[in-house]
Amino acid sequence: MKIRTLVFSAQALALCTLLAASPSSFAAEASGDKTTAKDVSRKAGETGRAIKDYTVAQRDEALKQAKAALDDADARIRRMERKLDNEWDKMDQAARSKSRAALNRLRRERGELAEWYGGLKHGSTESWEQVKAGFVKSYEVLKESFAKARKGF
Repeated sequence: MKIRTLVFSAQALALCTLLAASPSSFAAEASGDKTTAKDVSRKAGETGRAIKDYTVAQRDEALKQAKAALDDADARIRRMERKLDNEWDKMDQAARSKSRAALNRLRRERGELAEWYGGLKHGSTESWEQVKAGFVKSYEVLKESFAKARKGF
């Protein structure tokens, strides 16, 4: 039982770290600033130490962080769509196809993240840890897809 508690605590800390780091990294991309991995890691560490674990009692704060991450993901997808629209005429068919596929993957994964967000928002106390872990995993997948898409754009 102690191992399970430790695993859930680690997942909660990961959620805090990911959610706290994402808005600052997304915002830096929007403003043109370069945020280094060290900056994100430092900010994530500070937030992780400050918040430690989101418990069911801290659901409102977790939901605020999760909603901010979703809003930032939406903004990034919109920026990528605008960039694709602006450069469409300059792209060959292969680049168009690759870009469309990347955007479709981001939208699909963002939708999955939104489903986990709904679980965080409406889930029972008993399912909190499981839903929180699902959100973290889904966020990681989306984050990796953004990194891959950024290379392609």
